[in-house]
Amino acid sequence: MRNFIRLLMIFILFFSLKISAQNSYISQYKAFATELSQEFGIPTVVILSIAYMETGGGTSSACKVLNNHFGMTGKNDINSSRFKSFADSKASYRAFCEWVSKRKFYEKLKGSQDHNNWFMAIASSGYSTKPAEWKQKLNVVMKKIGL
Repeated sequence: MRNFIRLLMIFILFFSLKISAQNSYISQYKAFATELSQEFGIPTVVILSIAYMETGGGTSSACKVLNNHFGMTGKNDINSSRFKSFADSKASYRAFCEWVSKRKFYEKLKGSQDHNNWFMAIASSGYSTKPAEWKQKLNVVMKKIGL
């Protein structure tokens, strides 16, 4: 019984720390994502959900080492990975919004708050190799992090 209580306490502690880290990532980037949303017409929830999913809530090595929050590929001078490096996190967020703004679907969706249409359009534009599955994961992430 004692071991069960210890295990339960560890389990609760683990999940409370995980929730805290999730909230920390969202609160750290929400204001900037909102600024970009106003500038580019891409919903904040779309920007943050994709960044959160691509980085595992800010825990991926691409995020930590390369400041890459969106899994964008390209050159970097830091390591031999295929992921692009950015000077800082804001540069990564901006590069993603600029990438989206150059896609064919952008003008049609600009200003729309329908995250499902955004997720599917982004996924189908080559951002994901499995658009339907990626969209579904994003919807789960969005609900999980309370956006």
